[in-house]
Amino acid sequence: MDLQLAGQGALVTGSSSGIGATIAETLADEGCNVLVHGRSAGAAAAVAERVAARGVRAEVVLGDLTEPGVAEQVAVTARDFGAHILVNNAGPFAEHDWDSSQPSDWRAAFEGNVLPTVRVSQTLLPSLRAHGWGRVITIGSRAVRTPLPNMVTYSAAKAAVVNMTTSLARHLAGTGVTANCVSPGVIVTPSMYRMFEERAAAGGDEGGGRDEADIVAEYAPNPSGRLGRPQDIAAAVAYLASPLADYVNGIELRVDGGITGTP
Repeated sequence: MDLQLAGQGALVTGSSSGIGATIAETLADEGCNVLVHGRSAGAAAAVAERVAARGVRAEVVLGDLTEPGVAEQVAVTARDFGAHILVNNAGPFAEHDWDSSQPSDWRAAFEGNVLPTVRVSQTLLPSLRAHGWGRVITIGSRAVRTPLPNMVTYSAAKAAVVNMTTSLARHLAGTGVTANCVSPGVIVTPSMYRMFEERAAAGGDEGGGRDEADIVAEYAPNPSGRLGRPQDIAAAVAYLASPLADYVNGIELRVDGGITGTP
Protein backbone atom coordinates (compact mmCIF):
# COMPACT_ATOMS: atom_id res chain seq x y z
CA MET A 1 0.00 0.00 0.00
CA ASP A 2 1.27 3.45 -0.91
CA LEU A 3 0.97 5.69 2.16
CA GLN A 4 1.41 8.79 -0.05
CA LEU A 5 4.26 10.11 2.08
CA ALA A 6 6.87 10.56 -0.64
CA GLY A 7 8.50 13.98 -0.38
CA GLN A 8 7.12 14.83 3.04
CA GLY A 9 9.47 15.97 5.80
CA ALA A 10 9.47 14.59 9.33
CA LEU A 11 11.15 15.28 12.64
CA VAL A 12 11.38 12.28 14.96
CA THR A 13 12.62 13.27 18.39
CA GLY A 14 14.72 10.72 20.22
CA SER A 15 15.44 8.88 16.99
CA SER A 16 19.12 8.07 17.47
CA SER A 17 18.25 4.62 18.86
CA GLY A 18 15.45 2.22 19.76
CA ILE A 19 11.87 2.78 18.66
CA GLY A 20 12.63 6.27 17.39
CA ALA A 21 15.31 5.03 15.03
CA THR A 22 12.94 2.44 13.60
CA ILE A 23 10.26 5.09 13.12
CA ALA A 24 12.74 7.26 11.25
CA GLU A 25 13.78 4.40 8.99
CA THR A 26 10.18 3.34 8.34
CA LEU A 27 9.16 6.86 7.34
CA ALA A 28 12.18 6.93 5.03
CA ASP A 29 11.03 3.66 3.49
CA GLU A 30 7.80 5.50 2.62
CA GLY A 31 9.72 8.32 0.95
CA CYS A 32 9.89 10.84 3.81
CA ASN A 33 12.86 13.10 4.30
CA VAL A 34 13.80 12.72 7.97
CA LEU A 35 15.42 14.97 10.53
CA VAL A 36 17.04 12.64 13.06
CA HIS A 37 17.26 13.95 16.60
CA GLY A 38 19.35 12.72 19.50
CA ARG A 39 21.94 13.66 22.09
CA SER A 40 24.80 11.52 20.74
CA ALA A 41 26.32 12.80 17.51
CA GLY A 42 27.67 9.39 16.58
CA ALA A 43 24.44 7.50 17.18
CA ALA A 44 22.33 10.09 15.37
CA ALA A 45 24.72 10.14 12.40
CA ALA A 46 24.52 6.34 12.12
CA VAL A 47 20.73 6.47 11.93
CA ALA A 48 20.83 9.33 9.43
CA GLU A 49 23.16 7.28 7.26
CA ARG A 50 20.67 4.40 7.25
CA VAL A 51 17.85 6.82 6.46
CA ALA A 52 19.76 8.39 3.58
CA ALA A 53 20.47 4.92 2.18
CA ARG A 54 16.73 4.75 1.41
CA GLY A 55 17.22 7.49 -1.16
CA VAL A 56 15.77 10.36 0.87
CA ARG A 57 17.24 13.43 2.52
CA ALA A 58 18.49 12.94 6.05
CA GLU A 59 19.89 15.49 8.48
CA VAL A 60 20.77 15.48 12.16
CA VAL A 61 19.82 17.87 14.95
CA LEU A 62 21.31 17.40 18.39
CA GLY A 63 20.29 18.53 21.84
CA ASP A 64 18.88 17.62 25.24
CA LEU A 65 15.24 18.67 25.02
CA THR A 66 15.05 19.27 28.76
CA GLU A 67 17.64 22.06 28.58
CA PRO A 68 16.37 25.66 28.28
CA GLY A 69 15.75 26.72 24.70
CA VAL A 70 16.87 23.45 23.11
CA ALA A 71 13.40 22.09 22.27
CA GLU A 72 12.50 25.36 20.58
CA GLN A 73 15.73 25.38 18.56
CA VAL A 74 15.16 21.78 17.45
CA ALA A 75 11.68 22.77 16.29
CA VAL A 76 13.05 25.77 14.36
CA THR A 77 15.53 23.46 12.65
CA ALA A 78 12.63 21.15 11.77
CA ARG A 79 10.67 24.06 10.32
CA ASP A 80 13.61 25.04 8.14
CA PHE A 81 14.06 21.40 7.12
CA GLY A 82 10.47 21.39 5.83
CA ALA A 83 9.05 19.00 8.42
CA HIS A 84 5.26 18.87 8.44
CA ILE A 85 5.24 15.61 10.39
CA LEU A 86 6.30 15.74 14.03
CA VAL A 87 6.80 12.54 15.99
CA ASN A 88 7.29 13.35 19.67
CA ASN A 89 9.09 10.18 20.68
CA ALA A 90 11.76 11.40 23.09
CA GLY A 91 11.08 10.67 26.75
CA PRO A 92 12.91 8.85 29.54
CA PHE A 93 11.50 6.16 31.78
CA ALA A 94 12.56 5.29 35.29
CA GLU A 95 11.39 2.92 37.98
CA HIS A 96 9.90 4.56 41.07
CA ASP A 97 7.10 3.40 43.34
CA TRP A 98 4.97 5.36 45.81
CA ASP A 99 7.31 4.56 48.69
CA SER A 100 10.56 5.49 46.98
CA SER A 101 9.58 8.34 44.66
CA GLN A 102 10.68 11.85 45.57
CA PRO A 103 9.36 15.17 44.29
CA SER A 104 12.46 15.39 42.11
CA ASP A 105 11.52 12.08 40.44
CA TRP A 106 8.05 13.37 39.57
CA ARG A 107 9.54 16.59 38.27
CA ALA A 108 12.05 14.69 36.11
CA ALA A 109 9.31 12.49 34.63
CA PHE A 110 7.25 15.49 33.56
CA GLU A 111 10.21 17.56 32.45
CA GLY A 112 11.45 14.65 30.32
CA ASN A 113 8.17 13.41 28.83
CA VAL A 114 5.67 16.26 28.88
CA LEU A 115 7.43 19.60 28.57
CA PRO A 116 9.63 18.75 25.55
CA THR A 117 6.53 17.56 23.69
CA VAL A 118 4.79 20.83 24.53
CA ARG A 119 7.73 23.01 23.57
CA VAL A 120 8.58 21.33 20.27
CA SER A 121 4.91 21.19 19.27
CA GLN A 122 4.14 24.81 20.18
CA THR A 123 7.13 26.08 18.24
CA LEU A 124 6.43 24.03 15.11
CA LEU A 125 2.65 24.47 15.00
CA PRO A 126 2.58 27.87 13.27
CA SER A 127 4.37 26.49 10.22
CA LEU A 128 2.08 23.45 10.12
CA ARG A 129 -0.97 25.69 10.23
CA ALA A 130 0.45 27.94 7.53
CA HIS A 131 1.08 24.89 5.36
CA GLY A 132 -2.52 23.75 5.83
CA TRP A 133 -1.53 20.15 6.50
CA GLY A 134 0.46 18.41 9.16
CA ARG A 135 0.72 15.63 11.67
CA VAL A 136 1.61 15.67 15.35
CA ILE A 137 2.09 12.15 16.68
CA THR A 138 3.02 11.55 20.30
CA ILE A 139 4.28 8.32 21.81
CA GLY A 140 2.41 7.22 24.94
CA SER A 141 2.60 3.91 26.78
CA ARG A 142 0.52 0.95 27.91
CA ALA A 143 1.07 2.48 31.35
CA VAL A 144 -1.51 5.13 30.47
CA ARG A 145 -4.35 2.60 30.79
CA THR A 146 -2.70 0.16 33.18
CA PRO A 147 -0.47 2.29 35.43
CA LEU A 148 2.60 0.39 36.51
CA PRO A 149 3.11 0.38 40.31
CA ASN A 150 6.89 0.30 39.84
CA MET A 151 6.80 3.22 37.37
CA VAL A 152 4.36 5.63 38.95
CA THR A 153 6.04 8.83 37.78
CA TYR A 154 6.45 7.59 34.20
CA SER A 155 2.87 6.29 34.07
CA ALA A 156 1.47 9.62 35.19
CA ALA A 157 3.61 11.60 32.76
CA LYS A 158 2.55 9.45 29.82
CA ALA A 159 -1.10 9.84 30.82
CA ALA A 160 -0.57 13.58 30.58
CA VAL A 161 0.89 13.15 27.08
CA VAL A 162 -2.24 11.33 25.90
CA ASN A 163 -4.52 13.90 27.51
CA MET A 164 -2.81 16.86 25.90
CA THR A 165 -2.73 15.13 22.50
CA THR A 166 -6.51 14.92 22.57
CA SER A 167 -6.82 18.57 23.54
CA LEU A 168 -4.37 19.51 20.80
CA ALA A 169 -6.50 17.74 18.18
CA ARG A 170 -9.48 19.84 19.23
CA HIS A 171 -7.38 23.01 19.29
CA LEU A 172 -6.29 22.34 15.69
CA ALA A 173 -9.80 21.71 14.37
CA GLY A 174 -10.19 22.87 10.79
CA THR A 175 -6.49 23.52 10.20
CA GLY A 176 -5.62 20.34 8.29
CA VAL A 177 -3.29 19.33 11.11
CA THR A 178 -4.16 16.24 13.14
CA ALA A 179 -2.85 15.07 16.51
CA ASN A 180 -2.81 11.43 17.58
CA CYS A 181 -1.00 9.24 20.08
CA VAL A 182 0.49 5.75 19.72
CA SER A 183 0.82 3.83 22.99
CA PRO A 184 3.24 0.90 22.81
CA GLY A 185 2.99 -2.21 24.92
CA VAL A 186 6.09 -4.10 26.00
CA ILE A 187 8.52 -3.64 23.12
CA VAL A 188 11.69 -5.65 22.58
CA THR A 189 14.59 -3.21 22.82
CA PRO A 190 18.07 -3.43 24.34
CA SER A 191 16.95 -1.11 27.16
CA MET A 192 14.09 -3.45 28.03
CA TYR A 193 16.41 -6.42 28.40
CA ARG A 194 18.81 -4.31 30.46
CA MET A 195 15.94 -3.49 32.81
CA PHE A 196 15.19 -7.17 33.39
CA GLU A 197 18.88 -7.95 33.90
CA GLU A 198 19.15 -5.16 36.48
CA ARG A 199 16.07 -6.43 38.28
CA ALA A 200 17.46 -9.96 38.34
CA ALA A 201 20.79 -8.75 39.69
CA ALA A 202 19.09 -6.69 42.41
CA GLY A 203 17.07 -9.73 43.42
CA GLY A 204 20.07 -12.01 43.61
CA ASP A 205 19.03 -14.06 40.58
CA GLU A 206 22.41 -15.02 39.21
CA GLY A 207 20.86 -16.62 36.16
CA GLY A 208 19.16 -13.36 35.29
CA GLY A 209 18.45 -14.21 31.67
CA ARG A 210 14.87 -14.40 30.52
CA ASP A 211 13.69 -15.41 27.10
CA GLU A 212 10.69 -13.81 25.43
CA ALA A 213 8.25 -16.52 26.48
CA ASP A 214 9.18 -16.01 30.14
CA ILE A 215 8.70 -12.26 29.89
CA VAL A 216 5.34 -12.61 28.17
CA ALA A 217 4.09 -15.09 30.76
CA GLU A 218 5.37 -13.27 33.84
CA TYR A 219 5.29 -9.63 32.90
CA ALA A 220 3.17 -9.01 29.80
CA PRO A 221 0.51 -11.68 29.20
CA ASN A 222 -1.48 -10.61 26.18
CA PRO A 223 -3.84 -12.17 23.60
CA SER A 224 -1.24 -11.87 20.84
CA GLY A 225 1.13 -14.07 22.82
CA ARG A 226 4.32 -12.17 22.08
CA LEU A 227 6.21 -8.99 22.82
CA GLY A 228 6.06 -6.05 20.48
CA ARG A 229 8.76 -5.05 18.04
CA PRO A 230 9.84 -1.51 17.19
CA GLN A 231 8.48 -2.15 13.70
CA ASP A 232 4.98 -2.59 15.16
CA ILE A 233 5.08 0.93 16.55
CA ALA A 234 6.72 2.40 13.47
CA ALA A 235 4.03 0.97 11.19
CA ALA A 236 1.30 2.58 13.29
CA VAL A 237 3.12 5.91 13.26
CA ALA A 238 3.61 5.78 9.50
CA TYR A 239 -0.10 5.21 8.94
CA LEU A 240 -1.12 8.08 11.24
CA ALA A 241 1.43 10.31 9.51
CA SER A 242 -0.04 9.60 6.11
CA PRO A 243 -2.82 11.35 4.18
CA LEU A 244 -4.73 8.06 4.45
CA ALA A 245 -5.33 8.91 8.12
CA ASP A 246 -6.97 12.30 7.47
CA TYR A 247 -10.12 11.17 9.31
CA VAL A 248 -8.24 9.80 12.32
CA ASN A 249 -7.83 12.54 14.88
CA GLY A 250 -7.44 12.85 18.65
CA ILE A 251 -7.08 9.13 19.32
CA GLU A 252 -4.82 6.94 21.41
CA LEU A 253 -3.88 3.95 19.26
CA ARG A 254 -2.81 1.16 21.60
CA VAL A 255 -0.25 -1.11 19.94
CA ASP A 256 0.19 -3.51 22.84
CA GLY A 257 -0.98 -6.97 21.79
CA GLY A 258 -4.22 -6.45 23.71
CA ILE A 259 -2.55 -6.25 27.13
CA THR A 260 -4.75 -3.36 28.25
CA GLY A 261 -7.99 -5.08 27.34
CA THR A 262 -11.07 -3.31 26.09
CA PRO A 263 -11.68 0.43 26.61
